[in-house]
Amino acid sequence: VQLQAFGGGLVQAGGSLRLSCAASGLMFSSYNIGWFRQAPGKEREFVAAVRWSGGTTYYADSVKGRFTISRDNAKNTVYLQMNTLKPEDTAVYYCAAGRGVTSQLRFASSYNHWGQGTEVTVSS
Repeated sequence: VQLQAFGGGLVQAGGSLRLSCAASGLMFSSYNIGWFRQAPGKEREFVAAVRWSGGTTYYADSVKGRFTISRDNAKNTVYLQMNTLKPEDTAVYYCAAGRGVTSQLRFASSYNHWGQGTEVTVSS
C-alpha cells in the first residue's frame, strides 16, 4: 500500500493550494481518507476526512469553510482544496487511509496507511 501526498509549497496568506493524495495497492473505493497536519513543535491534528463513498465529509473547525476535501475513486486520488490560507495553516500535511468507524474519522487511530507528507508554508 502506498499513499503519496503532493501539492504543497510556499504561498502568501490569503492564497490557495490544492493537495493531492494518490493511492495504490489497496481497494481505494472502500477506504475512508483523512488529511492530518503537523506544525513544528505541535502534535498531529485532524484536518478533514471523506468517507469511502465520497458522500460525507468532515472538517476541523479551524478549516471549515476554507478547505474542501473530495475524492475521485476512478483515479484513486483524494484532493484537499485549501483557500484563504493563513500562517497558522503552515504544517506538514499527511493523507491517510482506513476503514475505521465513521464516527471516529477525526482520530489518527482510525487509519492504518499513511503517506509521507507534503509541506505547506503560508507567509504573512
